[in-house]
Amino acid sequence: MIFLSFIIGAVGFLLDPIKAGLLEDIVDGGTSGVIIFGFGSIMAGALTQPWVNSLGGRKMKMKQSMFLAFFSMLIFSIVYLMGCIFSTLLGMDLIINFIVLASAFIFAFRLLVIWSTSNISFLNSMLIAATQPALIISIDIMVVFLSLTTTNIGYFSILAFFVKAIIASAILVLAVYSFVLVVESPMRRNLGVGSLEFLSLFLSHITENSPALEGLFEEIGEPIDTIVGVIAFKKGSKFKGLFLSPSVHPGPIGSIGGGNMPTLLAEKFNTFTMVAHGPSTHDFNPVSTKEIEKIEKAVKSALDSMEYHSRASRFYRLENGNAKIGVQFFGDDLLLLVTMAPCGFDDIDFGVGLSLINLAKSRCNSKNVILVDCHNSFKGEASRVMPGNSEVFDLIDALEELKCPREMGDLKVGCASNGLEGLSKEDGVGQSGVKVFIVEVNGQRTAYVLLDANNMVQGFREEILESVKSLGIEDGEVMTTDTHYVNTFSGGHNPVGKRKRNRILEGIIECVKSAIDDLEPVEAACATVRVENLNTLGPTNSTELVSTISSIVAVSRILAPIIFMVALVFVLLWIFYL
Repeated sequence: MIFLSFIIGAVGFLLDPIKAGLLEDIVDGGTSGVIIFGFGSIMAGALTQPWVNSLGGRKMKMKQSMFLAFFSMLIFSIVYLMGCIFSTLLGMDLIINFIVLASAFIFAFRLLVIWSTSNISFLNSMLIAATQPALIISIDIMVVFLSLTTTNIGYFSILAFFVKAIIASAILVLAVYSFVLVVESPMRRNLGVGSLEFLSLFLSHITENSPALEGLFEEIGEPIDTIVGVIAFKKGSKFKGLFLSPSVHPGPIGSIGGGNMPTLLAEKFNTFTMVAHGPSTHDFNPVSTKEIEKIEKAVKSALDSMEYHSRASRFYRLENGNAKIGVQFFGDDLLLLVTMAPCGFDDIDFGVGLSLINLAKSRCNSKNVILVDCHNSFKGEASRVMPGNSEVFDLIDALEELKCPREMGDLKVGCASNGLEGLSKEDGVGQSGVKVFIVEVNGQRTAYVLLDANNMVQGFREEILESVKSLGIEDGEVMTTDTHYVNTFSGGHNPVGKRKRNRILEGIIECVKSAIDDLEPVEAACATVRVENLNTLGPTNSTELVSTISSIVAVSRILAPIIFMVALVFVLLWIFYL
């Protein structure tokens, strides 16, 4: 702010047709710029942050307050320089009018930002927004009255100046209020919460990892019943590892709700645990992290009564159209791994998953069928597998070819994990890194590779499988957890494989090697248990939220330019002609 304000002040003086000398203009102009624009803006930034925080809204950081002050100063400076240029070109003293215009602009801009992001009242937002233009103008007036040298501001009527500034600001404030009123009403009417409250809580989560947004989701949540598939491997009386497939969606974002569920749920068990992605969409996003405890309780209750077997079938694959289903029996129970790769796809709907489970049960009289949406070939959310899609019939036709195993073999399992140190969510990798189960039956080794990621770049699955097979693995599948912990503004959906593919491949190969070394005879048991009264966004509110936000964005694109252009016309007429 100090550096830029010096440049702006110097340029403003250099544009003055009355020259005092190049060096004198640069020194005097730069000094005036720093005193008026720089110090005024720095003082405003220093005042804004504690003032906002004292009112109990979203906590603002000092760097955010200073950035707002810097950006407002930039707007003020641009308008001021325009005034200098027009004054020089037209031979008229228009600088004061442009200062009035700049003051009104930054007041309206700061009001819109503070009110929409801080979750404080409109009146308080107005008072805080006024600090920067008020400080700049006050310092400007002091400089004028304390200086007897020629300035490019000159003497003027303070009363007339303030009348102009207040009325111009009032016009823009009315425009801001009208615009916010329009964008607030749809969400408040449909979901009972305001758009500004939602935005401020969302920003709190993004900037401070605040869980406050969960409180809002709890107000609009819907209870549902769903299922979680459980495979437990035991060596003697001790657990070797768990493989879970909850039909609960790991969203909506970051660590809110179920966003980081695969890691949080895995950490609740004192053994190696893989949490895969069961069939579910954003309708089944938990409203808060405490809902994950209900999944934990359901799994732990199942572990006490499961029947273990030491026999399993070889892994094989069913294919039809784009659908591919990995199949492996553990005793009388069945594990199905569903993918459309290399064709892109996203979440498989819970209803579709449930129908596939019931169809598979009828084919071999399996008591428990555990279905995993491998979620491993990203094309976009538009490619979700919903009832009526052609992909559903590909999956059904593939399952029609399901054959009961004629022979079973002794079961060996090895497991390993790799945190993929050095990689972050910006690289598409969540906190759990990669986890691997190696299942050996009758000499066939199958790799179950699970990346803590939100889908993967098309083709990356095939690359991973090719690398893994070079280690003596006959077949396998690569899955992602669909964690939304890795979703960022810069990365969007952020599928794994966009960045640092070689480092990720190295980590997977190391993990598979460790799991092979860990192979030993085990017993396996499966269960499909119900999770009751899980509070989620629900089919109704999830759709309502997305459609409401989409409608607000669509309306704002049209309405915002109209409202602010009309307001700008009235402001220009008031300042320059009336």
